Amino acid sequence: MDKIIVSPSKYVQGANALNNIGEYVQPLGQKAFAIADDFVTGLVGEQVTASFAKAGGLLALEKFNGECCHPEIERLVAIAKANGSEVIIGIGGGKTLDTAKAIAFFCHLPVVIVPTIASTDAPTSASAVVYKPNGEFLEYLMIPRNPSMVIMDTKIIAGAPVRLIVSGMGDALSTYFEARATARSGKGTNTGGAPTLAAQALAKLCYDTVIADGLKAKISVENGLTSPAVENIIEANTYLSGVGFESGGLAAAHAVHNGLTMLEECHHLFHGEKVAFGTLVHLVLENAPMAEITEFLTFCKSVGLPTNLFMMGVKEINRDKLYEVAVASCAEGETIYNMPFVVTPESVLSAILTAHQLGQ
Repeated sequence: MDKIIVSPSKYVQGANALNNIGEYVQPLGQKAFAIADDFVTGLVGEQVTASFAKAGGLLALEKFNGECCHPEIERLVAIAKANGSEVIIGIGGGKTLDTAKAIAFFCHLPVVIVPTIASTDAPTSASAVVYKPNGEFLEYLMIPRNPSMVIMDTKIIAGAPVRLIVSGMGDALSTYFEARATARSGKGTNTGGAPTLAAQALAKLCYDTVIADGLKAKISVENGLTSPAVENIIEANTYLSGVGFESGGLAAAHAVHNGLTMLEECHHLFHGEKVAFGTLVHLVLENAPMAEITEFLTFCKSVGLPTNLFMMGVKEINRDKLYEVAVASCAEGETIYNMPFVVTPESVLSAILTAHQLGQ
């Protein structure tokens, strides 16, 4: 199996980075087609428009209607083509960004991703989640290339609700442990190849950065301000975790996250909040040293990430329901089979119950 690492062609991060978006995008095309929802347009629309005017580029800014579904993608593809667009830009949260990726894929154009939050590591990846118009999951769109550019305006991201950046930390915490398990098992990654040393190093740096700066960053964002710690955490949540998961590999933590969607009580949680508990289950499953588990738990408690089922909204421990979670975590094709040992629903159930006890 060949070793493969993938990443966005360019990553830009800084306070007020959007002031220069027109200049950054220009090498990719003169006619830009951007999508954003009403809230984000009100937040950054004038700033982005002014930047394109200053750089001499042409910008068409279209409203995104809120769901990354095929009817919305097809509507926006038609507008982009009618405008003779040369580059697609998505500005906002996950569904906006995934829709921009899809538009660019179907138009065969480069895409620029501009997150306004740092809650997951998806912005740098070459995949998009497509839903039905009613919001139900439909499919993953696997795109053959990563975004041409990701632009993170840390001033805007620091102004978002603190729970979002903390959720991003929960997602980022899993990256190292899942990459480590994938490397030990010799299994492949999302790239279709084996993990490189570079991807594994980025995954480890991601974990170390979150542990070192996560609490300080949370405090800064609670005050609506950026700081060196916030800058570091945004990079860890987005770039280090993004390249780390895609090129380093996923394993039990994200499979358990997927299993937890079986519990209606957990539907209110953000992705990274469920991944944080999934990571604790992952560590128990591989019988990680208690010192490692204790460090993980101490950090999660310091920033408010859930460490047990009660914190996630579960009212009572129902072993039958938790076994359903374990079975779903072990579904055919799940990333849990990247663990370097045999995994069964019974072993996952045991790990869930142990993790719940340790996390109380």
